Amino acid sequence: MLLFIFLLYAVALSTALGLKGVRTSGPAHGGDAMPPDPNATRVLIIGATGGTGRQLVAQALDRGFHVTAFVRNPSVVRLEHPRLRVVRGDVLDPLSLNDAVRGQHAVVCALGHKRFFAPTRILSDGTRNVLQEMKASGVKRFVCETALGLGDTAGRMGLSYTLFVIPAVLPFYFWDKARQERIIAESDAHWVIVRPSVLTDDTPRGRYHYGAGIGSFVTTRRIARADVAAFMLNQVTDNTYLRSAPGVSW
Repeated sequence: MLLFIFLLYAVALSTALGLKGVRTSGPAHGGDAMPPDPNATRVLIIGATGGTGRQLVAQALDRGFHVTAFVRNPSVVRLEHPRLRVVRGDVLDPLSLNDAVRGQHAVVCALGHKRFFAPTRILSDGTRNVLQEMKASGVKRFVCETALGLGDTAGRMGLSYTLFVIPAVLPFYFWDKARQERIIAESDAHWVIVRPSVLTDDTPRGRYHYGAGIGSFVTTRRIARADVAAFMLNQVTDNTYLRSAPGVSW
């Protein structure tokens, strides 16, 4: 009986995450009306000390970007580079975002945390603060990492995640991710939401699937953080998925 009730809860949660998240994962329509900036050279990376964030910083520097890493603790950033600037701040403190956002061509967000077992608004409130500062500073392009399992990818993390991991371990985290997506979609930024499958620290393959219909309702797919970072950086100067939420997975 308890198992049946838990399964009902898991299905209800997956349905709610589908309704709460953004429901547009295919290529954008009419994106040519807002051409990307092919000369974008300055990028701010939010969550720069996380797994995906570290890959974003390193790869952005390799691509020739001038990178600003926004972090709570600058001592954690081990990388040194003439085109890297480290700014101390907290996304929940709007004033600390001002200097970091000003003058950027794009903001790439890999915000995350490990407060899994209590209600939280770190992702949604932090993203709202970033978007508000972007609007005040005239910065348009926003690329943000969330996850499969939201919006029109609900259930696509595979049965083990849909029926156990998300409802038992990550319900508050995923609900805040769904709120985060909704805030992004309601903004006037030129946004792209990137939804990876389960993240790993494996060696990047350089080849992966992306767009609509990514993931599986049965098996759990994975992808290296480095491959996700590469796809996210592609969105800085590409309008294919403008104002949509493509999935990405091996």
